[in-house]
Amino acid sequence: MTRSSSAHAALALLALLRCAGLGAPAGRGREVWRWPAPGSGSVNETELFLHATFPPGFLWGTGSSAFQTEGAWDQEGKGPSIWDNFTRSRAGSAGPTADTASASYQRWKEDVAALKLLGVHYYSFSLSWPRLFPDGDAPGTPNPAGVAHYSRLIDHLRREGIEPVVTLYHWDLPLALQEQYGGWLNDTLVDVFDRYAAFCFRTYGERVRYWVTIHNPYLVAWHGYRTGLHAPGETESPAAAFAVAHNLIKAHAKAWHTYDRWFRARQRGRVSIALGTHWMEPLRGQASQANVDRCQESLEAVLGWFAEPIHGTGTYPASLRQSRSGLLPELTDAEKQQIRGTADFFALSFGPNNLRLGRILSRFGQQVSLDLRRLLNWIRLEYDDPAVFVAENGWFSDAAVGTEDTVAIYLMKKFINQVLQAIIHDGVRVIGYTAWSLVDGFEWNYGYGVRRGLFYVDFGEPSRSRLPKTSAFFYKQVISNHGFPDGDKSLEVRGQFPCGFHWGVSDSTLPFSPQFTDPKLYRWNLTGDGALRPVPGVQLETRAAQCTDFLAIQKHVRLLEAAGVDHYRFALNWTLILPRGDLSVINTEALRYYRCMAQELQKRSIKSMVTLYYPTHHAPLLGLPASVHSGGGWLNRSTVEAFREYAELCFRELGPWVPFWITVNEPNRLSQAYDGSDPYLAAHHLILAHVAAWRLYDREFRRQQGALVSFSLHADWAEAANPFVESHRVAAERFLLFELACFLDPLLGAWRAAAEEGGDYPEEVREHLQERRRQGLSRRSLPRFTKDEKREARGALDFVAVNHFTTRLVSQRRSNSTPQRGPDHDCQLLSDPTWPSSPLGQSLVPWGLRRVLRWLRKRYGDPAVIVTATGVDDRALRDDRLRQFYLRSYLQEALKAHQMDGVNIKGFYLWNLQDRHHAQFGLFTSSQFQSGAKASVASYREIIANRGFPAEGRGRQCQAADAQEGCVLCGKVLENRALVFFGTCLLLTFTMLTAVAVTAVKRKRKRTTASNMRMIKLKM
Repeated sequence: MTRSSSAHAALALLALLRCAGLGAPAGRGREVWRWPAPGSGSVNETELFLHATFPPGFLWGTGSSAFQTEGAWDQEGKGPSIWDNFTRSRAGSAGPTADTASASYQRWKEDVAALKLLGVHYYSFSLSWPRLFPDGDAPGTPNPAGVAHYSRLIDHLRREGIEPVVTLYHWDLPLALQEQYGGWLNDTLVDVFDRYAAFCFRTYGERVRYWVTIHNPYLVAWHGYRTGLHAPGETESPAAAFAVAHNLIKAHAKAWHTYDRWFRARQRGRVSIALGTHWMEPLRGQASQANVDRCQESLEAVLGWFAEPIHGTGTYPASLRQSRSGLLPELTDAEKQQIRGTADFFALSFGPNNLRLGRILSRFGQQVSLDLRRLLNWIRLEYDDPAVFVAENGWFSDAAVGTEDTVAIYLMKKFINQVLQAIIHDGVRVIGYTAWSLVDGFEWNYGYGVRRGLFYVDFGEPSRSRLPKTSAFFYKQVISNHGFPDGDKSLEVRGQFPCGFHWGVSDSTLPFSPQFTDPKLYRWNLTGDGALRPVPGVQLETRAAQCTDFLAIQKHVRLLEAAGVDHYRFALNWTLILPRGDLSVINTEALRYYRCMAQELQKRSIKSMVTLYYPTHHAPLLGLPASVHSGGGWLNRSTVEAFREYAELCFRELGPWVPFWITVNEPNRLSQAYDGSDPYLAAHHLILAHVAAWRLYDREFRRQQGALVSFSLHADWAEAANPFVESHRVAAERFLLFELACFLDPLLGAWRAAAEEGGDYPEEVREHLQERRRQGLSRRSLPRFTKDEKREARGALDFVAVNHFTTRLVSQRRSNSTPQRGPDHDCQLLSDPTWPSSPLGQSLVPWGLRRVLRWLRKRYGDPAVIVTATGVDDRALRDDRLRQFYLRSYLQEALKAHQMDGVNIKGFYLWNLQDRHHAQFGLFTSSQFQSGAKASVASYREIIANRGFPAEGRGRQCQAADAQEGCVLCGKVLENRALVFFGTCLLLTFTMLTAVAVTAVKRKRKRTTASNMRMIKLKM
């Protein structure tokens, strides 16, 4: 950045500052808690991550404080500070001190180079008061070395096009002032601070445009003089803390007036005070009047304590005056006049120091939140829309994290986007953002146990060299992009899905309810005991069982018709159909129930996708017949044959009405249920069971029935958690190999290998497991397919079926190159806090669906893909806005995959049809809520009717397929095959009898004619 660009940014900021005070009336901060709370389960478009850029002139910077980073605590004439004394007296000789810290006093040029790397507009730093004045008082002789140091730093910053933002006091009071006057308890320091400020304005003011008098005075007053957590470590009465705050406010105001009177006209700078705070939300999101009042009181007890006199009415908040009556000093009218309006912008500090230290003292029964956006809105409403400068924001990382500070990236992303939302959506006039801090340093009460720097400092290394963390690269990217520019993730496309696309609903195992076929007549409550008793000797005639007698089926079908879908996926119950696990006992009534479901669906032109085995994923049986489970379940090879027999029965009995089969639902999740033994052997047998069923269908049923067969995999997308770390990218890919490729490669991976060899497990997974065994972290390995098994498996999948719900952030599990015992894929899963989430915690990440579809196409050529389950929980009984957003956004990504990426996507099944009890995933409420249609039903119907999202006037309808009608007729013939056979026999018999009769008549006529002819001849 050049000096001219820095000057341009400075002029833009000054223009924004001059517009202050043009907003809404002040004192309306309570309104913020009346707004819908974030994460309440409904989707507000303004709460979604905002892909946009910041306004022109918005300033980016970073900051640090002198005591935390400079070191050289007793060098070149610097005097001791209260924090130098505090760290020694509190911790003893073995405790951490800031004697050397980050060595910024010597390595300041490296700090400027770090700033250049980031591309920031300004650098916010503090002057060390005891370095400039060892005895604390400005009338004394300043320390030449200290004066020269800051002069060099300011000049170098300006040469590099970086604007200095200078803080006069960031907690390091000269120890001499504490010992001589008792520190800020003595109002003498008001004048002492003013003299110090005047010296700084006079010495540096021609080169400094932005001044902060005091950084976070709340922590100085409360934790320095009440709790003793901060220097000077006093534990006085609450009155002492209020007296300290009173003096800090007056000191700031006097310094502001000094600048305004003697320096502003010539130097044309701006002066403010950085106020720190937390943010509160009502307990459990209940914004009652009482809870809102207590949240307001909590903010007023921290931020309002200092902001109200300066930015508000000129006095302390009413709640504080009432609760602290007799303790809080009274502001005279002259003091009010002197203090009110002494800030040229609202400087805000929002970080862990307030949130961690203040949560117990100022919670008022409510809950602390990291919502910077709502805090900015509170400031806008409470203090008449001031221009806000975020003077400190960020979070901390554990000291062991090193340069890969992934969590810090996502918290920074969240905070910055909240600022952007506040600007774009809410009209808050934020003028700049300061990421805290530039380099790792001494973190006050936490010493070196936590880190906040964008640049890593090895405190065990004498040189204290700086290494950029991944958060530094992220911040650099944000600055370069001036925010989060719109990309294809938020782009909405227009178009339609192909004809024949499956518009479906997906369910688990259908609950079975047998028909009532008892011919007896019953009387109720005959003896007053409320029991049913049969009437002796009475037998009623019952008609033959009919599909329409299954009321549950009729209800299901009506709901599906109301949803407008043309496909329905449901699952059979293996345990119900074969109670003993083999063909010795077959529940024919259950088979008839499922047959009736498929038939009734077919009558209404709804095609069935039937899942043979839908695991329950919990003990004890995992959805297996008891005998199969007791024999070892999927760890036993015999289960493969048991499943093949079960599949053959289902194909034979239900196949004529089922055009799509799923053999096993989510075998990649089911195999993990065997993690305590051998999940890879279980997975191996599941694959072989699918292959056996597929080959059976292909050889014996496909020619007559013509269905397609697959299994469905749980297929959440895996995104590298840290885009700046190669190991995270590798880990994300490895996660997908374990989750998906281990099940698909044996069936579809043959296109990459010799045709005669067939497929196999991914070699990368096999090698990774071998490496873990070598390190002693695992004893597991992938099984081997025989040559015959490979040949059988090759191509044994008619389409790829995936259940997709969300996206996972994936990082390498190993920390600092030290192997750890854990999942075999060595991956750690995280979530992005900027992603919206459901009440059950499911993150909504629409673009993840597109990426997993694209991954499938890239790895397996161009397979047909069907999304066999996708959905989100929503607690709304009717207006399920979260689900409507999910439905539209996920289908948008599916359409992008089809149109832009060439993915051969064939269907989309929404999970699920109806809630079982409380409102969750269902399109319809449970029966206890009258099975009502939620608003998402209408949304889904509209999308189905349009076949997607066509441009206005450009939608194209599909022609009905003649083949479909033929299939319906075939189904009806097969459904009544016994009757058809009997009718055919009758027809043949009738035809033969008719032919015999006709022949006999013809012969009789011939005989009669011949007799008549003879008689005529005789007469002649």
